[in-house]
Amino acid sequence: MPRRIGIFGGTFDPIHVGHLVTAVNARAALNLDVVELVVANEPWQKVGGRAVTPAADRLALVAAAVHDCEGIEVSDREIRRGGPSFTIDTVREILADEPGAQLALIVGADVIARLSSWRSVAALQALCELVVVNRPGSRLPEGAALAAALAGWRYEVIEVPALEVSSTDLRDRAATGRPLDFLIPEGAIRVIRERGLYALDR
Repeated sequence: MPRRIGIFGGTFDPIHVGHLVTAVNARAALNLDVVELVVANEPWQKVGGRAVTPAADRLALVAAAVHDCEGIEVSDREIRRGGPSFTIDTVREILADEPGAQLALIVGADVIARLSSWRSVAALQALCELVVVNRPGSRLPEGAALAAALAGWRYEVIEVPALEVSSTDLRDRAATGRPLDFLIPEGAIRVIRERGLYALDR
Protein backbone atom coordinates (compact mmCIF):
# COMPACT_ATOMS: atom_id res chain seq x y z
CA MET A 1 0.00 0.00 0.00
CA PRO A 2 1.31 3.52 -0.79
CA ARG A 3 2.27 5.53 2.24
CA ARG A 4 0.21 8.50 3.38
CA ILE A 5 2.67 11.32 4.00
CA GLY A 6 2.00 14.65 5.65
CA ILE A 7 4.16 17.57 4.53
CA PHE A 8 4.48 20.31 7.14
CA GLY A 9 6.96 22.88 5.91
CA GLY A 10 8.27 25.90 7.74
CA THR A 11 11.16 28.05 8.81
CA PHE A 12 11.01 26.60 12.35
CA ASP A 13 12.99 29.51 13.79
CA PRO A 14 12.70 28.05 16.37
CA ILE A 15 10.47 25.00 16.39
CA HIS A 16 8.03 25.03 19.32
CA VAL A 17 5.33 22.94 20.96
CA GLY A 18 2.65 24.44 18.69
CA HIS A 19 4.37 22.91 15.67
CA LEU A 20 4.49 19.49 17.29
CA VAL A 21 0.87 19.65 18.45
CA THR A 22 -0.14 20.45 14.87
CA ALA A 23 1.92 17.59 13.42
CA VAL A 24 0.70 15.00 15.93
CA ASN A 25 -2.96 15.98 15.57
CA ALA A 26 -2.82 16.06 11.76
CA ARG A 27 -1.24 12.61 11.69
CA ALA A 28 -3.95 11.18 13.95
CA ALA A 29 -6.88 12.92 12.26
CA LEU A 30 -5.88 11.83 8.75
CA ASN A 31 -4.36 8.45 9.60
CA LEU A 32 -1.03 9.45 8.08
CA ASP A 33 1.92 7.08 8.16
CA VAL A 34 4.31 9.94 8.79
CA VAL A 35 4.45 13.71 8.95
CA GLU A 36 7.64 15.24 7.56
CA LEU A 37 8.66 18.55 9.12
CA VAL A 38 10.37 20.07 6.10
CA VAL A 39 12.87 22.74 7.11
CA ALA A 40 13.00 25.56 4.56
CA ASN A 41 16.40 26.42 3.15
CA GLU A 42 15.58 29.95 2.01
CA PRO A 43 11.97 30.87 2.90
CA TRP A 44 11.22 33.07 -0.11
CA GLN A 45 8.22 34.75 1.54
CA LYS A 46 10.50 36.15 4.26
CA VAL A 47 13.11 37.65 1.97
CA GLY A 48 13.74 41.27 2.92
CA GLY A 49 12.51 40.79 6.48
CA ARG A 50 14.51 39.84 9.56
CA ALA A 51 17.64 37.72 9.28
CA VAL A 52 16.77 34.02 9.37
CA THR A 53 18.86 31.63 11.46
CA PRO A 54 21.14 29.44 9.29
CA ALA A 55 19.39 26.39 7.89
CA ALA A 56 21.82 23.94 9.51
CA ASP A 57 20.97 25.31 12.96
CA ARG A 58 17.22 25.22 12.35
CA LEU A 59 17.54 21.65 11.07
CA ALA A 60 19.41 20.67 14.25
CA LEU A 61 16.63 22.21 16.36
CA VAL A 62 13.91 20.24 14.58
CA ALA A 63 15.90 17.00 14.65
CA ALA A 64 16.40 17.34 18.41
CA ALA A 65 12.74 18.20 18.95
CA VAL A 66 11.29 15.19 17.10
CA HIS A 67 13.84 12.45 17.76
CA ASP A 68 11.44 10.50 20.01
CA CYS A 69 8.11 11.50 18.38
CA GLU A 70 6.56 8.46 16.71
CA GLY A 71 5.52 9.14 13.13
CA ILE A 72 7.04 12.64 13.07
CA GLU A 73 10.28 13.09 11.12
CA VAL A 74 12.59 15.92 10.19
CA SER A 75 13.34 16.46 6.50
CA ASP A 76 16.36 18.25 5.06
CA ARG A 77 15.12 17.97 1.46
CA GLU A 78 14.94 21.69 0.85
CA ILE A 79 18.30 22.36 2.48
CA ARG A 80 20.01 19.70 0.34
CA ARG A 81 18.34 21.12 -2.74
CA GLY A 82 19.60 24.62 -1.96
CA GLY A 83 18.25 27.99 -3.07
CA PRO A 84 14.76 29.31 -2.36
CA SER A 85 12.35 26.70 -1.00
CA PHE A 86 9.24 26.07 -3.07
CA THR A 87 6.65 23.52 -1.97
CA ILE A 88 6.03 22.24 -5.49
CA ASP A 89 9.67 21.15 -5.78
CA THR A 90 9.43 19.29 -2.47
CA VAL A 91 6.20 17.56 -3.45
CA ARG A 92 7.66 16.42 -6.78
CA GLU A 93 10.81 15.16 -5.06
CA ILE A 94 8.83 13.09 -2.55
CA LEU A 95 6.75 11.58 -5.35
CA ALA A 96 9.91 10.77 -7.30
CA ASP A 97 11.23 8.93 -4.23
CA GLU A 98 7.89 7.23 -3.50
CA PRO A 99 5.72 6.98 -6.62
CA GLY A 100 2.07 6.62 -5.68
CA ALA A 101 2.45 8.11 -2.21
CA GLN A 102 -0.60 10.00 -1.01
CA LEU A 103 0.44 13.49 0.08
CA ALA A 104 -1.27 15.81 2.54
CA LEU A 105 0.04 19.37 2.59
CA ILE A 106 -0.45 20.79 6.10
CA VAL A 107 -0.91 24.55 6.46
CA GLY A 108 -2.27 26.92 9.06
CA ALA A 109 -5.56 28.73 8.47
CA ASP A 110 -3.61 31.99 8.10
CA VAL A 111 -1.92 30.66 4.95
CA ILE A 112 -5.14 30.41 2.93
CA ALA A 113 -5.00 34.04 1.84
CA ARG A 114 -1.46 33.55 0.45
CA LEU A 115 -1.94 30.28 -1.43
CA SER A 116 -2.48 32.03 -4.75
CA SER A 117 1.06 33.46 -4.53
CA TRP A 118 2.67 30.03 -4.32
CA ARG A 119 4.59 28.67 -7.29
CA SER A 120 2.71 26.20 -9.55
CA VAL A 121 -0.49 26.18 -7.52
CA ALA A 122 -2.42 24.18 -10.14
CA ALA A 123 0.23 21.45 -10.09
CA LEU A 124 0.12 21.34 -6.30
CA GLN A 125 -3.65 20.99 -6.37
CA ALA A 126 -3.31 17.96 -8.64
CA LEU A 127 -0.60 16.28 -6.58
CA CYS A 128 -1.72 16.63 -2.98
CA GLU A 129 -4.58 17.20 -0.59
CA LEU A 130 -4.58 20.41 1.44
CA VAL A 131 -5.00 20.08 5.19
CA VAL A 132 -6.00 23.34 6.85
CA VAL A 133 -5.24 23.50 10.56
CA ASN A 134 -7.64 25.66 12.49
CA ARG A 135 -7.44 26.66 16.13
CA PRO A 136 -10.32 27.54 18.45
CA GLY A 137 -10.99 31.26 18.08
CA SER A 138 -9.16 31.65 14.77
CA ARG A 139 -10.98 33.22 11.82
CA LEU A 140 -11.54 30.61 9.15
CA PRO A 141 -14.11 31.28 6.42
CA GLU A 142 -17.13 29.01 6.56
CA GLY A 143 -19.34 27.27 4.03
CA ALA A 144 -19.34 28.81 0.57
CA ALA A 145 -16.67 31.36 1.54
CA LEU A 146 -14.25 28.60 2.50
CA ALA A 147 -15.02 26.62 -0.66
CA ALA A 148 -14.38 29.74 -2.74
CA ALA A 149 -11.10 30.46 -0.96
CA LEU A 150 -9.92 26.91 -1.59
CA ALA A 151 -11.34 26.47 -5.08
CA GLY A 152 -9.43 23.81 -6.98
CA TRP A 153 -8.10 22.09 -3.87
CA ARG A 154 -9.08 18.79 -2.35
CA TYR A 155 -9.06 19.85 1.27
CA GLU A 156 -9.87 18.94 4.81
CA VAL A 157 -10.03 21.12 7.91
CA ILE A 158 -8.86 19.84 11.27
CA GLU A 159 -8.88 21.59 14.61
CA VAL A 160 -5.99 21.52 17.05
CA PRO A 161 -5.68 22.97 20.56
CA ALA A 162 -5.05 26.71 20.65
CA LEU A 163 -1.52 27.37 21.91
CA GLU A 164 -0.46 31.00 21.81
CA VAL A 165 3.22 30.48 21.10
CA SER A 166 5.13 33.05 19.05
CA SER A 167 8.48 32.33 17.42
CA THR A 168 9.30 36.03 17.73
CA ASP A 169 8.69 35.91 21.48
CA LEU A 170 10.71 32.70 21.79
CA ARG A 171 13.71 34.25 20.04
CA ASP A 172 13.48 37.21 22.41
CA ARG A 173 13.21 34.87 25.40
CA ALA A 174 16.33 33.01 24.29
CA ALA A 175 18.21 36.26 23.77
CA THR A 176 17.29 37.68 27.17
CA GLY A 177 17.66 34.48 29.16
CA ARG A 178 13.99 34.03 30.02
CA PRO A 179 12.60 30.48 30.40
CA LEU A 180 11.86 28.41 27.30
CA ASP A 181 10.73 25.36 29.26
CA PHE A 182 7.49 23.73 28.02
CA LEU A 183 7.37 26.16 25.07
CA ILE A 184 10.16 24.52 23.08
CA PRO A 185 10.92 20.77 23.24
CA GLU A 186 13.72 19.99 25.67
CA GLY A 187 16.10 18.67 23.01
CA ALA A 188 15.76 21.86 20.97
CA ILE A 189 16.41 24.00 24.06
CA ARG A 190 19.70 22.17 24.52
CA VAL A 191 20.68 22.92 20.91
CA ILE A 192 19.85 26.63 21.39
CA ARG A 193 22.07 26.78 24.46
CA GLU A 194 24.91 24.69 23.02
CA ARG A 195 25.06 26.78 19.82
CA GLY A 196 24.32 30.14 21.42
CA LEU A 197 21.42 30.74 19.03
CA TYR A 198 19.35 33.96 19.04
CA ALA A 199 21.84 35.88 21.18
CA LEU A 200 22.08 38.52 18.43
CA ASP A 201 18.32 39.17 18.55
CA ARG A 202 18.69 41.36 21.64
